Amino acid sequence: MWSEGILSIEGKEVSYCLNHFEEPSKFGIEKGRISKLELRAEKAIICNYDRGWDVKATTNLAKKALKQLLAEFN
Repeated sequence: MWSEGILSIEGKEVSYCLNHFEEPSKFGIEKGRISKLELRAEKAIICNYDRGWDVKATTNLAKKALKQLLAEFN
């Protein structure tokens, strides 16, 4: 199932688009339910996962957004 939205973190908007399964999968982040994820801030990709890490979350903003989405969808 695809989900998308906007998070407000540290006063900044982070948009996300993700695909998640009903059940955990070997393809998911940390073998969880999220199989694809893109995070953007100020039009730049700050994190991307497509059954493997293409762009890891390295900034505090990206890490906080990822943590929030993992708690909700993974």
